[in-house]
Amino acid sequence: MEGIQERSSRFESVVAFLDSAGKTHLFTGAVDGAISSEIRGLRWGFDPIFIPHGANQTYAEMGVEAKQRVSHRSIAFEKFATWIMERCRSG
Repeated sequence: MEGIQERSSRFESVVAFLDSAGKTHLFTGAVDGAISSEIRGLRWGFDPIFIPHGANQTYAEMGVEAKQRVSHRSIAFEKFATWIMERCRSG
């Protein structure tokens, strides 16, 4: 991306659950951010280059706990967990 000024990005994850009736339920998590102009931090995948909006660190620089609070995967799983807990309570 050398020379590219527009570095906006978005990462999404989807958790899919197939219920006993054969219906699929989808739970999406998304995080908007930007691609860093340099690799920052040591991790795997896009962690060293993705900076979520509102942060000044890449996912790799944040550390695991801080990243999990703003992760697109965490958002998707939190939506799924909320849905399944409500479903369990209502029978």
